[in-house]
Amino acid sequence: MSVKVIDLEETATHTGPKGVINDWRRFKLESMDQENLPLAKKELLRQMSSPNKPKDDSRANLNRKMSVQEYELLKEEDEGCLKKYRRRCMQEMHDKLSFGPRFEGVHDLDSGEAFLEVIEKEHHSTVVVVHIYKVGVKGCEELNNCLDCLATEYPTVKFCRIDAVSSGAAERFSDEVLPTLLVYKAGELLGNFLACTQHLNEEFFATDVEAFLNSYGLLPEKELPGLEDEEENDVE
Repeated sequence: MSVKVIDLEETATHTGPKGVINDWRRFKLESMDQENLPLAKKELLRQMSSPNKPKDDSRANLNRKMSVQEYELLKEEDEGCLKKYRRRCMQEMHDKLSFGPRFEGVHDLDSGEAFLEVIEKEHHSTVVVVHIYKVGVKGCEELNNCLDCLATEYPTVKFCRIDAVSSGAAERFSDEVLPTLLVYKAGELLGNFLACTQHLNEEFFATDVEAFLNSYGLLPEKELPGLEDEEENDVE
């Protein structure tokens, strides 16, 4: 009796049903804990993951052959592996759709010229959040701390702060209207929140500021958690 075989192409294209299926199969092979597998399964994995291409370039030999036993090994239910594969695909798609620069921390602006430059010259897809503050004014220090936290959560948003005096417009930004949050994108003012802490509770946190900005649709969607972080959470 002849052994039934199933074709598995040498390279996954990530397009079309066959490409997706083959990509999933390779991912599962790479994810298996081969050290703890029975010897029979180890040998199957070795054969299926061999990078050596056949010397015969005929069409019959260019396609890798997978036996029924090998196919059964691949299709064994593995919910954890499937979740990891789905996250990887989502992360790859997210990375491809993410445009524009990335930033670290809150940027301190030391002059009105620096303030204008960050608004006018930043990438057109970048949201710029500027906090105008003054040392000693209630709420300014707390808001600075909140923006420090949000900057780590939204690396594609450029968070900045500038002292009202350094901005050259101290007369426009008196203590009564501080702290002020200004939000720009592509040079256009999207949000102008004077004395913004009046919209928050007496004691507020980064999540409160985040919710406030999101209520106006000013923040992009959060980036997906790192794959390694999620895998660690699954283990826990």
